[in-house]
Amino acid sequence: MMTKRKPVAKKPGAKKKAPPGLGLWMVKQEPEKYSWDDFVRDGRTDWTGVRNFQARNNLRQMKVGDSVLFYHSSTGKCVVGIAQVAKAAYPDPTADDPQWVAVDIKPVKPLNEPVLLASIRYHPKLSNLPLIRQSQLSVMPLTKEEFETILTMGAGKKGKK
Repeated sequence: MMTKRKPVAKKPGAKKKAPPGLGLWMVKQEPEKYSWDDFVRDGRTDWTGVRNFQARNNLRQMKVGDSVLFYHSSTGKCVVGIAQVAKAAYPDPTADDPQWVAVDIKPVKPLNEPVLLASIRYHPKLSNLPLIRQSQLSVMPLTKEEFETILTMGAGKKGKK
């Protein structure tokens, strides 16, 4: 969903639906195009190329400091690491239309164990996760409980069911 380009001018984000405080998100990326290892090597990336209205609206809500789970789609189908929003929404330099936005994110740390989609799908606390309900959505908000459940699963501990 994204390409590698330098960020351009800032654009203020839209109003935030998430509860007060920092937001919690998940972004999906095909590891063949841009993997967690590529991300760590680069140290920061612009999240460009999103052309879905709901995902775009989610990008607009992201704020600097928000936590982001990095999910490998297609191959692997698992959450592999934690990132952080480094720059809020600005016009996507890969788009011809100014309605599309990008954000910058930076890696924080890998999970001790990848959290597989199969594990996520059958965990009772994750049954409403957009990853399950809207599988094509590339940028999605998470609740605190969903985020913490995935982190617990990725730490190598059994999550409470």
